[in-house]
Amino acid sequence: MRHFFTGLSLLSFWTIGAVQAQANPLQVVYPSNNHETTAAQIFLIGTAPIAGEVLVNGKPIARSAAGHFAPSFPLQVGENRFTLQHPNSQAQLTLTVIRKAKTAALPTGLAFGSDSLEPGVNLARLPGDRICFGAIAPAQAQVSVSLGGQTVKLQPQNEFVLPENSSVLTGNVEARAIAGQYVGCTQFATPGELGNPRYRLTLNGQTLDQSAPGKITILSPSELKTIAVTAAQGVARTGPSTDYSRLTPLPKGSRAQVTGQEGNWWRLDYGAWIRQSETIEVPAGRDRSLIRGVTSRVKGGWTEVIFPLQFPVPVSVQQGDRQFTVTLHNTIAQTDTVRVNQNPVISGIEWQQTSPSRIDYQLNLKAKQQWGYQLRYEGTRLIVALRHPPQPGSLAKPLQGMRILLDPGHGGPEDFGARGPTGLPEKEVVLTLSQLLRQELIQRGATVLMTREADIDLLPNDRAALIQQQAPTIALSLHYNALPDDGDALKTQGVSVFWYHPQAQSLAIALHDHLTTRLNRPSDGVMWNNLALTRPNIAPSVLLELGYMIHPTEFEWIRDPQEQQKLATAIADSLVLWFAATRTR
Repeated sequence: MRHFFTGLSLLSFWTIGAVQAQANPLQVVYPSNNHETTAAQIFLIGTAPIAGEVLVNGKPIARSAAGHFAPSFPLQVGENRFTLQHPNSQAQLTLTVIRKAKTAALPTGLAFGSDSLEPGVNLARLPGDRICFGAIAPAQAQVSVSLGGQTVKLQPQNEFVLPENSSVLTGNVEARAIAGQYVGCTQFATPGELGNPRYRLTLNGQTLDQSAPGKITILSPSELKTIAVTAAQGVARTGPSTDYSRLTPLPKGSRAQVTGQEGNWWRLDYGAWIRQSETIEVPAGRDRSLIRGVTSRVKGGWTEVIFPLQFPVPVSVQQGDRQFTVTLHNTIAQTDTVRVNQNPVISGIEWQQTSPSRIDYQLNLKAKQQWGYQLRYEGTRLIVALRHPPQPGSLAKPLQGMRILLDPGHGGPEDFGARGPTGLPEKEVVLTLSQLLRQELIQRGATVLMTREADIDLLPNDRAALIQQQAPTIALSLHYNALPDDGDALKTQGVSVFWYHPQAQSLAIALHDHLTTRLNRPSDGVMWNNLALTRPNIAPSVLLELGYMIHPTEFEWIRDPQEQQKLATAIADSLVLWFAATRTR
């Protein structure tokens, strides 16, 4: 059954939290019983009646004035049992947290580590590309791999595993050494199917042979396949998985040769990787396009720069201070004429052939603040569209003409977001804040769009798609924060704002600085982050984390109706100031 949230006030939330606390006077809302983690510690988020102590495994813990708690405890690998007691109410809770090892245990005896032989998926490379093999094996073992007439001896390595990106939030950023790694690399000069690498492990006079799951193919440079992007925006990455960083999305129709494969990912000739499912194979043709005269036009509220090509090539963009650089890959210049008509955005265009197959076109801008861009192909012509700045409002209505999109985070029967000590979910608080903020923005003349106005399911990428479709002047995604398990919930609080495209950086800084100063809130920083709700390029888009739901005292500020109204007013006022400041840049 789908449940719809009808917009209860924060006072109603507070009442519900109080009723829940009375029904279960001692409660832990995180973690759940039998929670599994690889973290070295865990925090217990919960509440209990104010009178009396709360004991965890027989020892008292610190609590806020409202009775909330968030202590952290070290975890040993395996089961960790916590018993919580509130003697005055005779309440007791027991929960188990299971810590799993971050790496698989080293094999004992004559064996390779489970699923450790590389490659684990089919792999294709060009002749001369470096190909590395890896395995986990016992100490003192001898490990080699045979393939394509070569035998490569693998050497034991002190290999390090990098921390998760989220560790930036907790400060635990040191790489971790892992044992038992054996690595060796080689090259192959002749195209052909080489098959599965055959591993040999020798230990104490005994030998084990085992094949890697993936096959290796060396591609023929004269027979490379050509693909075209079929997705509206093909997701290009620095490597063959979603763990790798995103690059400029490839507009539909972009064409490139495939110079490598890893599982279901293609390596393209300009270096990026893309999922096979976002492409289709097309007949091979030229691998370099010529480009000649570049022109521009004003269309609606946009300036469009037109790059005529022989076929759609991969493209990258970079925003800078009064600059917007368009990089065309697999392209050779025959450009002698560049036409820039009078428009509100561009003062001129310069270009340079920076390598035999790459051209950088630098669009010099009249203003520092950029308001959004789009990339698309019309046939073989690349259209780069830059958005014009909004017109200023009046003194009485300073946000007149601004279309501001608000995205209340989370929602629906499963995505609650973070939970406070009473169990109050983030999804409810941000919806109420968004409703308060909408009224403040309307009073100042803005047109307000909402991604959701009820407790409904809406995936992050669907929200980002709404921003691209609605093309607001700016977009704000509203959230309250939590931490990974190894964070310290008692020491971490404050406002943070995230941006991705440089066009949104000044907005992120302005919001953060105004809110922390005016409301006297702690700062948790302004950060670049590759989040779905910061990725839309059509408008400056930021994500705000307005406090920590899990912090015992900050939670009281978060759910206070008067403080929420102050917060909504402060956000609206900061936008008025930011829009005014952009006119002088």
